[in-house]
Amino acid sequence: MKKIMIYAYTSFNLGDDLFIKELCHRYPHVQFYLYSNPKYKSNFKHLKNINIIANTNLLYRGTNFLLRNLNINLAVEDILARQKDAIIYIGGSIFMQLKGWEKKFNRIKSVLKSHTPFFIIGANFGPYTDKEFVDGYRSLFRKMKGISFRDRYSYNLFKDLPNVTLADDVIFQMDTKQYQADIEDDYIVISVIKPSIRKHLEGYDEIYYEKIKDISIEFAKKGHKVILMSFCEREGDVEAINSVKSLIPEKYKDYIEEYKYKHDIDGALNIIAQSKYVVATRFHAMILGWVFKKPVFPIAYSDKMTNVIKDIDFKGSYVDFHSLKSLNPKLVYDSMETNTVDISEQRAGAEKHFAKLDDYLKKK
Repeated sequence: MKKIMIYAYTSFNLGDDLFIKELCHRYPHVQFYLYSNPKYKSNFKHLKNINIIANTNLLYRGTNFLLRNLNINLAVEDILARQKDAIIYIGGSIFMQLKGWEKKFNRIKSVLKSHTPFFIIGANFGPYTDKEFVDGYRSLFRKMKGISFRDRYSYNLFKDLPNVTLADDVIFQMDTKQYQADIEDDYIVISVIKPSIRKHLEGYDEIYYEKIKDISIEFAKKGHKVILMSFCEREGDVEAINSVKSLIPEKYKDYIEEYKYKHDIDGALNIIAQSKYVVATRFHAMILGWVFKKPVFPIAYSDKMTNVIKDIDFKGSYVDFHSLKSLNPKLVYDSMETNTVDISEQRAGAEKHFAKLDDYLKKK
């Protein structure tokens, strides 16, 4: 049985946790290891092929402190990873040129020196500002076993590399049979974010919360229950929900509920599966709405959303943050009848993310 280290964003974010779950489901004959908060054992308690390595371990914390102070471009996670049969870095926005990006870059560079097979699955690249950032990662990507991007823009940056693949988002291929999508309730889901934790959306909190409030009231007036949904508490989603709820007039408050994802992946998916409509600010709220065959109104907060909207040739209405101020809530309500899309091609296309890993693991 092969042993593989997973690198992932482990902050109890529904989208990223789904990536990990899908990976483990696909390869039951592989033993996976995830260096993370030990509470992640609750998130993946039904998966028998994942081991949570507690990042709270005092020895590991002390070792990381020592490595940082010695300016060694490795962490405990990397040392453990180099002892495995392969490394899989799975996630979406994992290559953004943020302040201090060199630290992650140098860690990956050091890990690659061990010649442990390294795979990237499901990523998009950017935003970035410097050619140095692209060229640096190009040099690292050349040394990897496989890289799959989920949008054409990212793929086009590196399509000259023979180990690079383009595929639709990993979650498009999710098996939905276990979720109760056939039991549709009369509520809509609105995935809510806190805009200002993202530098390019600083100053948008007030107008965004006002618009979510207006959209919620529009549906409440028509007799629909509204569930404000948090995908990641750490990124301010719960704080955002509280801000929106504080703006709701008393006479509509009985129509407004909330759902906060933390540990129950299946519970969160059933909320979306049984909804009537999804208003999606979160990227994976948009994807999951389509997967469960719901009409979706995207509120695009980044290029990664608009790139996918264009890639799948979505004909429905949507808005980005630059146009948010002029958004009429009636458009959102009316789009409940028009904003569906057939993702059968995307379901098949998402399989390509695993082509090179399938080959490595000799999956039959």
